[in-house]
Amino acid sequence: MKLLLVVDYQKDFTDGSLGFEGAEKLDSLIAEKIASCRRGGGYVAFTLDTHYDDYLHTQEGKKLPVPHCIKGTDGHELYGMTGKQRLTCDMVFEKNTFASLELAEYLKQKNYDRVEIVGLVSNICVASNAIMVKAALPEAEVIVDAGCTDSFDRELQEKCFDVLEGMQITVANRKRKE
Repeated sequence: MKLLLVVDYQKDFTDGSLGFEGAEKLDSLIAEKIASCRRGGGYVAFTLDTHYDDYLHTQEGKKLPVPHCIKGTDGHELYGMTGKQRLTCDMVFEKNTFASLELAEYLKQKNYDRVEIVGLVSNICVASNAIMVKAALPEAEVIVDAGCTDSFDRELQEKCFDVLEGMQITVANRKRKE
């Protein structure tokens, strides 16, 4: 059984308060990956970074004082074509921190042998959730598609990819600097 996990591909991370150049370019790639997964009989799940009006009073809000992904705002919504691919049968995990414990608990009850991860931001929420997936499904092949994730800090992203590979998480489509 295969699962495609789309991490936090939300408006605030693409063209909103924490958006960065290049994030919006992943939209068609992720949307096609979702369609391909469905054609192949796989499942799709989404995580949504989810905060509330008290965000600036949380620990994250104190360290990153930029309100984002506030539930009920446009910034909380999935972005573009990717958002249009979401079906009512898809699992959606709202999380108020980088990784989703609810996702990990859900995965422990499933028999996925392959989980592919795409979305934003590669060195924060994508990495955190990839590690959670590996912990929940230690025998599954866990893949982060580097061609369908990005970061505002490319140097940190590359370091993160090294760490993920060291944890036996495959980083596919990685373009290393020569």
